[in-house]
Amino acid sequence: MNSPTFILHDSVEDAEAELWYLEPAGFTALPLDALLPEPGSQAADQLRIAVAPLLDAAPNETVRQQFIAHFASGQQLLGTLREAGTVHCSVGLHRDDVNESGLRNGPPLISFFTISWRDTAVAPRGVTAARAVSGAENHTRIEYLELPCGPAACSETVRVPSAATGLPQDPLVQIHGYIPHPDCKRLVVLTLSTTAVVHRGHYRAILRQIAESVSFDNPFIG
Repeated sequence: MNSPTFILHDSVEDAEAELWYLEPAGFTALPLDALLPEPGSQAADQLRIAVAPLLDAAPNETVRQQFIAHFASGQQLLGTLREAGTVHCSVGLHRDDVNESGLRNGPPLISFFTISWRDTAVAPRGVTAARAVSGAENHTRIEYLELPCGPAACSETVRVPSAATGLPQDPLVQIHGYIPHPDCKRLVVLTLSTTAVVHRGHYRAILRQIAESVSFDNPFIG
């Protein structure tokens, strides 16, 4: 049996990093800083240069404007997430090995993974983990965990977009992981979202796999 292969992101060398974790294959990180640059900054110029070939490839002005509108909408969503404490986003793309008809090689499954920080009242870590889910509305499948990095909690929610949003009325299952920081003043929230509700068990296993890898100490310094 071959040993698993790990790809190290440049962020492992970040002296200001506060969290380390492993992300399974099939997830592609979205560069928040590159996609949300300060107006007039060098990063904004770099983003403009990167997007230019896509705009030039548009067959007509209508498609060009549609692309710009979708891109701006995506930036707005990412900006809202960052304002809420999100520090990492990634898109998961996996093949449905066994689809609803029982046949293999089903359609691709898309998911969205985020990591966010949340300030909390000072309390023992186990108490903070329990509080994170005890008063949460519409959370189900609540589970308390003892991870290598400390106590944690896990839960699920199922949401349906309101008709006013214009989004498809497909149920969205979200699996949440709450891991208090050792300073007892905040916790990190892992959230994995997908419309593939029938595969919720598999996505819960993915989130737990990520949660079990979380470390608040740099694992490369021994």
